[in-house]
Amino acid sequence: MVAKKPRNRRGAGPARSGASGRPTPEAAGPAPPRTAPAGTAQLTAPSAAGKATYPGQGFGLPEHGPGSVASMPRRVVALFIDWLLSMLIAYWLTHSQFWTIVVFAIEVYVLTATTGFTVGKRLVGIRTIRTNGGLVGFRWALVRTALLLTVIPPLLTDRDLRGLHDRASDTVVIRA
Repeated sequence: MVAKKPRNRRGAGPARSGASGRPTPEAAGPAPPRTAPAGTAQLTAPSAAGKATYPGQGFGLPEHGPGSVASMPRRVVALFIDWLLSMLIAYWLTHSQFWTIVVFAIEVYVLTATTGFTVGKRLVGIRTIRTNGGLVGFRWALVRTALLLTVIPPLLTDRDLRGLHDRASDTVVIRA
């Protein structure tokens, strides 16, 4: 029969002992919570439920106005405008609407990578940026556009109104 040995935090090997042979404070377990003396203020971290009260708060974005997270109706209107424009361009160039998806993909990819705006986004006053505030760039715009074209990722949003395509490319759509 193997005797159980005390283990350290990582679960490997015996716990360390001090020179006196007693376990060190680390090995003895967590210290009891301390209370602040009466009459002094104590800073505490906000609760997990109170961390994000509005979309974009975790990114340091304002709640309303320019720079805040764009609403879903604005995004849908911008998408509708971009799709109609792509249909017109495809029909004008090829006299067929079958090329609409190609024109749409090129428009969204190039304009998002270089400016953060598409024509529809510019008209409704929204913009795509990286979460660090920079431009999206060609590599991340390619990821974002490829996922956008599959339709489902934009529909799966988180509390910051970021679809899977935004999370994969580390972007957020804000009001311009």
